[in-house]
Amino acid sequence: MKIEDLKKHHPILELVSKKQPVYWENKGYKPRLDLSMSGMKVEFIKEAHKRLERFKPVFFKLFPEVRDGIVSPIVEIPKMKQALSNLYETKINGSLLLKRDDVLPVAGSIKARGGFHEVIAFAESLAYKHGLLTEKQNDYQMLLSETARKLFQQYTISVGSTGNLGLSIGLIGSALGFRVAVHMSIDAKEWKKSLLRKHGVNVVEHSSDYSTAVEIARKESERDDYSYFIDDEQSQLLFAGYAVAALEVQKQLCQLNIDIGPERPLYVYLPCGVGGGPGGVAFGLKAIFKENVHCIFAEPTASPCMLIGLVTKLHHKISVQDFGLDNQTEADGLAVGRASSFVGKLMEEVLSGSYTVPDEELLGLLYVLSEAEGVFLEPSALAGMKGPVFRSKKKQGEQSVHLVWATGGSLVPDQMKASFIERGKESINKFY
Repeated sequence: MKIEDLKKHHPILELVSKKQPVYWENKGYKPRLDLSMSGMKVEFIKEAHKRLERFKPVFFKLFPEVRDGIVSPIVEIPKMKQALSNLYETKINGSLLLKRDDVLPVAGSIKARGGFHEVIAFAESLAYKHGLLTEKQNDYQMLLSETARKLFQQYTISVGSTGNLGLSIGLIGSALGFRVAVHMSIDAKEWKKSLLRKHGVNVVEHSSDYSTAVEIARKESERDDYSYFIDDEQSQLLFAGYAVAALEVQKQLCQLNIDIGPERPLYVYLPCGVGGGPGGVAFGLKAIFKENVHCIFAEPTASPCMLIGLVTKLHHKISVQDFGLDNQTEADGLAVGRASSFVGKLMEEVLSGSYTVPDEELLGLLYVLSEAEGVFLEPSALAGMKGPVFRSKKKQGEQSVHLVWATGGSLVPDQMKASFIERGKESINKFY
């Protein structure tokens, strides 16, 4: 079907092509979805959780700041709730929480769980294959030995990234002794490249976007028998690692004495790029909270690849460029032109909805959060902050729990933080 025909069939796409902010409600959403029929096994999440637990001693030895594993807190942000209500002249119903993946140990973003999980899964498989680990000898400290390092040094882990996934894989991969090649798209920030190089990672720069960087990384890896390619678009190991976060959320909400149910549903707002991170989290949450959780993706107006894929059901077969969008956004982690077909198809009945936000609004919300709560997030992590406003307008009076997923920001250099905050202050005056 031609683009103009798609626009006529789906009028929302006309607005999308003009970079107009939109909210899309998924008519295919199924509250009581049987996830066992999805093709992705719920058991994978439990296996990923157990693997991350087994590696805790290894993480702690490599990174002393990792004491409790790859976990992040949930905090209430009442001042931001009031600020949103004032800014958008809409009462935010229920409580507003922030999932602080921006302070995840080492990698400082949502990508830590997925990236760390796939790297350690590869390391574990090599260790068993070469006899470093056996059923009788299962002391994971062995993976820090000189013998293990010599084994891992023979292999290159390769990945294509806009930034944060590359950071995650680069930091844990190089720490274990692997050679790591991160193919960075044109959107990747210079400071992320510098940090990777500082840790001995081979950063391959591309003048093209994310999809091209991934494709080149994939092809180069296929030519080397000692290269392991981590596929951000299709990997079930990455997906399962991200999904483990749902177990965290369940435990943390219990600690906060927050009961989720029909009278108090949970709405979760997830910034979305290619879809792996938010898709994994959404899948995990759906497995735990079932019909009482509603997951909503948030994307920049310049790069709404998942929304376009879901609306048309064409997924990876269509790109934002097909609609005249340039895929240029300050939300570098979300600067993806073509969505994951694996995740897109999986989300067709899992996702409650999706919306888009312009860069100026992301920067404005960055400033407001910094002022209200003293929390700095990188621009892409603010995409979820508009979600509670949309839901409160649609569900007047509902006592919901709103959980905004803060996907990254703690590693951003101080000078850049100050610049983003200043630009956000300017955006407040222009945009609102």
